[in-house]
Amino acid sequence: MNCRHCDFPLEYVFLDLGSAPATNAYLTESDLCKEEKIFPLKLFVCSQCWLVQTEDFVRPKELFSSNYAYFSSTSQSWLDHASYYVDQMCSRFKLDTRSHVIEIASNDGYLLKNFVALKVPCLGIEPTSSTADAAENLGVPVLREFFDSKLGTLLLKKNKQADLVLANNVYAHVPDINDFTIGLKKILKPNGVVTLEFPHLLRLLEENQFDTIYHEHFSYFSLHTVSLIFEKAGLRVWDVDKLLTHGGSLRVYGCHSDNPKKMTDCVKEVLADEQNKGLMQISTYQGFQARTDQVKKDLLRYLNELKCSGKRVAAYGAAAKGNTLLNYAGIDSNLLPYVCDAAPSKQGKYMPGSHIPILPPSKLREDKPDIILILPWNLSAEVISQNAYVHEWGGKFVTVMPQIRIIS
Repeated sequence: MNCRHCDFPLEYVFLDLGSAPATNAYLTESDLCKEEKIFPLKLFVCSQCWLVQTEDFVRPKELFSSNYAYFSSTSQSWLDHASYYVDQMCSRFKLDTRSHVIEIASNDGYLLKNFVALKVPCLGIEPTSSTADAAENLGVPVLREFFDSKLGTLLLKKNKQADLVLANNVYAHVPDINDFTIGLKKILKPNGVVTLEFPHLLRLLEENQFDTIYHEHFSYFSLHTVSLIFEKAGLRVWDVDKLLTHGGSLRVYGCHSDNPKKMTDCVKEVLADEQNKGLMQISTYQGFQARTDQVKKDLLRYLNELKCSGKRVAAYGAAAKGNTLLNYAGIDSNLLPYVCDAAPSKQGKYMPGSHIPILPPSKLREDKPDIILILPWNLSAEVISQNAYVHEWGGKFVTVMPQIRIIS
């Protein structure tokens, strides 16, 4: 396998998580009797451009089917993040009724509905029918396609270029990263701005966030590598924000290469930080496997101790990162009887691989577990706030990453 960006031969394995099903391939009861598709989950790091990437085994259409179960609007903190973003962009770039906004991977309209409310013309590009239906019900126009340079060319010919192109947490989901970025350039007006949000590779390394690795994520990015990808496509990064979302993310601001926008000091600072912390050195990536294995061992030991002591245990949040953790650790309903989730699209189904049943949050009040393991640890504050009543019976919340921590 060669690097997805620079085509350099890949020889350095960053992490091997064995084999697992697609993390969002939730199962119905009838599916439990069928053979489940599993794929190797291995990461390489390119020693030329430093793109971290999964080994090629699964096609995007197998991962993002019509019954895709992830709806962005389930999380209130994410809705707040999206609303604040829209206010920022409208203010900073003077977006109004004469502007045009395109969001790639617009999901259920969680963000674009804010532009609709402000009467800023917009278009969502979203390939999964379930989420696209939800967006259209909110008045968001949706083009039901996977985005690539071919679609970018079509939109360009139809004079559908945008003043603002945004793609939140989709860059990692793209198998052909160069083609996708060329598509971004095609749909961007000459003076337009593109913003991308993605989890920062530096945070993944420093905080052992291996559970953010799954088949739906083809790549893991530093600002250094994104700058190289942009440059190859005729774009350039001119600003960057550091975000708290998803355990530590970057929002990069891009423009056409010939745009006179001045690069901000923040870009230079983040690039220098990545350099100083060794993101362009193979030695930095060594040892991550051992730290990952230790988290698995600690979690198994902890859950077994709870079971032996007669404690009732449940999980909260049927998230993709939770599926990575559970499948790598080999945890099933013997140690975690069920997981609660607020998304109706997941309730009544089963976690892929582990086959743990997914139940509504009301199960917590009924069962009164002693320990609630929060799988989407990045949303722990929101989960605890929404389910604070578990303190009535002395229940405690626990997170695993980067190490086991009892929160209350």
